[in-house]
Amino acid sequence: MSVACLAFTGRGFSLAQKLAQALGGTADRSGQPVSLQNWTQAHFTKDRALIYVGAVGIAVRAVAPYLQSKTTDPAVVVVDECGRYAIPLVSGHLGGANDLARRVAELCGAQAVITTATDCNGLFAVDEWARCQHCVVMNPACIRKVSGALLAGKEIRVKTEYPIVGIPPRGVKVVQKPPYEVYLGNVPQQASVLWLVPKVTVLGIGCRKGTGIEALEKVFQASGILPQSVCAVASIDLKAQEKGLLAFCERHAWPFQVYCAEELARAEGSFSGSAFVEKTTGVDNVCERAAVLGSGGGSLLCRKMVGSGVTLAAACKPVRLDWRFHNVW
Repeated sequence: MSVACLAFTGRGFSLAQKLAQALGGTADRSGQPVSLQNWTQAHFTKDRALIYVGAVGIAVRAVAPYLQSKTTDPAVVVVDECGRYAIPLVSGHLGGANDLARRVAELCGAQAVITTATDCNGLFAVDEWARCQHCVVMNPACIRKVSGALLAGKEIRVKTEYPIVGIPPRGVKVVQKPPYEVYLGNVPQQASVLWLVPKVTVLGIGCRKGTGIEALEKVFQASGILPQSVCAVASIDLKAQEKGLLAFCERHAWPFQVYCAEELARAEGSFSGSAFVEKTTGVDNVCERAAVLGSGGGSLLCRKMVGSGVTLAAACKPVRLDWRFHNVW
């Protein structure tokens, strides 16, 4: 996913091209040849962010038919063609529109016009923090409760299963036991607690040739691993074109990576070896070794599970969280 920019005039198009080059995105001019409506429809679901170089009203009317939820909508930012103001319209925190507006402002000397209450008051934005720390918000309805408490001058308590580097922001306290308003980890919480799940789990998978997607789903569900915590799937290169495995990854929108037998053999750790697997693939274990390699040398969370011609393991990427809640695009 990338940043897509659309302009309406020659001057605006020059600015759109400049922004696209700096942000690694694309630039188009409305009507040449794609219409505003068709461009918005095409880019709204496939791109990480949309930047309209022109009037706010045009952008509002363009995106309105496609808005669904702040948890899924892309960031939408408007910048006038003179490059004076950068305005985040949609998904300011979870989608990163506020940060993108700040970045656009830096690039063209504009002023970022940020209107979200926590930003205006210089307070911790828990949903923006979740995005910056690559966490999934399991119950977005609780965001308003946490932000409201901070805006009212109250302290919020955070319980975390992962270490967080640095000093907590004003109004935030880390606790080890209840009560707390925010939980960071993989244990299901009561509905009143804002539950954040880091995306740090890598699945390692091996399977017989021709294994279907439902067999893979069955073993994955039996593992008890939260789908929201998964960031990638890894296997041996012999499975690079395995249709069921590719369909499984596509269904969940998980990146898929493969390693050759020699690479898997160099993975460090203690693994469940199999003479049959070694004879077939050239390495004694696929799923555990692939999970560890895919996680960048992380620790195994789930050792080899077997079922329906599938072997599955999981490893956790090394986690380093901090209290920053602004990113630079």
